[in-house]
Amino acid sequence: MGLKTFPGGVHPPDSKEYSKNYAIEEIPLPSKVIISLSQHIGSPAKPIVKIGDNVLTGQKIAEAQGFVSIPMHASISGKITKIARFPHTTGTIQMGIEITGDGQDKWIELENKKKYLSMSVEKMKKRISDAGICGMGGAGFPTHVKLSPPKEKPIDTIILNGVECEPYLTADYRVMLEQPEDIINGLKILMKIVGAKKSIIGIEANKPDALKKMIELTKNEKSISVIGLKLKYPQGAEKQLIYAATKRKVPNKGGLPMDIGVIVQNVGTSIAVYEAVRYNKPLIDRIITVTGKIVRNPKNLKARIGTLCLDLLEYCGGTTEKIGKVISGGPMMGFALSTLDTPIAKVSSGLLLLDKKEAHKDVESTCLRCGRCVDICPMNLVPSLIAHNVRYNDWDMAEKYGVLDCMKCGSCVYVCPSHIKLIQWIDIGKIKVMEKKNQNQEKN
Repeated sequence: MGLKTFPGGVHPPDSKEYSKNYAIEEIPLPSKVIISLSQHIGSPAKPIVKIGDNVLTGQKIAEAQGFVSIPMHASISGKITKIARFPHTTGTIQMGIEITGDGQDKWIELENKKKYLSMSVEKMKKRISDAGICGMGGAGFPTHVKLSPPKEKPIDTIILNGVECEPYLTADYRVMLEQPEDIINGLKILMKIVGAKKSIIGIEANKPDALKKMIELTKNEKSISVIGLKLKYPQGAEKQLIYAATKRKVPNKGGLPMDIGVIVQNVGTSIAVYEAVRYNKPLIDRIITVTGKIVRNPKNLKARIGTLCLDLLEYCGGTTEKIGKVISGGPMMGFALSTLDTPIAKVSSGLLLLDKKEAHKDVESTCLRCGRCVDICPMNLVPSLIAHNVRYNDWDMAEKYGVLDCMKCGSCVYVCPSHIKLIQWIDIGKIKVMEKKNQNQEKN
């Protein structure tokens, strides 16, 4: 099989050996969970419960606020004990709902609709929306929004993302090995909803057994193909995966995959879609990798949304030495956490623990104009030039050079010999440029 890829990118060590060979384990019910009201792109959900209320597992506790928003559900049964600000997976403090469990895991009533593919498209989309599903492999875009492109932008191809290019993470890999049928079932639902005649499952070359399993499972499916991808970061980013799989280019300056007839979904999201449509099950759990060389027993865990990171780490036996840094996600695009009392969210793919040496930050020095960041940028930007303009508050030039197009993959930081904090500067630039745009809109 010829392996496909995209221009640019880097080759960090994948470090997946710590957890890749461990089958998914379901962690025992936590004594409490914290359901963050913002676990996705878009407006935070609004609580519809109050302190003292008793709730069932799967019960809606916060409703969506607008189209680009999703509801939240109780992931355990018990009592609402707090509605307040809590630590968040982005390293910030956000509003959330605390549930103290009763240990009984009493569920709302589910169903088993065996002929789920005969369901109407609108009913399928409603179940997905009501289930609170968002993308589970990246930024957390509400799934029902992705599945509602305007009529003038028909979708002909669905791409399932099984790349998992972030170092250390193996949750998607284990899902492809252990729940491949559910992934395919979800894919068929996605195809029906948007009317796509073709679908592609992209898997990176460091997962040969998952690649083999998916090829075998789809050998009689004329509309589904499986492709192998070269081992390169950020192969799993939407625009890069689309180019590798189809050679189509998503336009810069705000272009979306739907502009070229494509929708990308994560393999974990596909399972959540299947469970929502067939069983009417809300998204209340997910697979998360707990890993790092100092983790005593790295694992891939099925955990309830809102479980504290501390509970996950304790289930894995803690660490063998003092923690230098805690990261929600992977080392390239993850968020540093200040406390293990942070609850996991729908987008939480990993919990990475580093020792002090791994967490050490090199001292930033003057840019050498070597051009390495330009050579590897998967978005064809000049990261050093964007960062320079942000540093000197030139927001117009930062925008001109594409600060809003940067996806913050971190490839530039990885190769920079001067250890310049390019992504931090670019992040500041994104905020300032958007603030200026909003101000101009208000004036007009």
